[in-house]
Amino acid sequence: MNIYVSNLSFHTSEEDLKDLFSKYGSVTSAKIIMDRMTNRSRGFAFVEMPSEEEGNEALKGLNGKEVEGRALSVSVAREREERSGGRNSFSRPGNKRSY
Repeated sequence: MNIYVSNLSFHTSEEDLKDLFSKYGSVTSAKIIMDRMTNRSRGFAFVEMPSEEEGNEALKGLNGKEVEGRALSVSVAREREERSGGRNSFSRPGNKRSY
């Protein structure tokens, strides 16, 4: 089960997350998402647990739990939506510029 964790303290480490979730079962991975420019945590992470049952127990036990002064928001991760374009407006079909 892939789990989305948000409202993390910027001081929370991936090892902290593994320890927290391992109380509910086996943890395959814990990945904190980092900002590319500052290399600081963006305040959210993904935790992978192989057992659906253990993952659901972690959801119930950790959602709203205060960690480092912040109430965690824990939910089942959704599939990533396909993103279009980016910053370069020329990459979007039908976008015309005149100079």
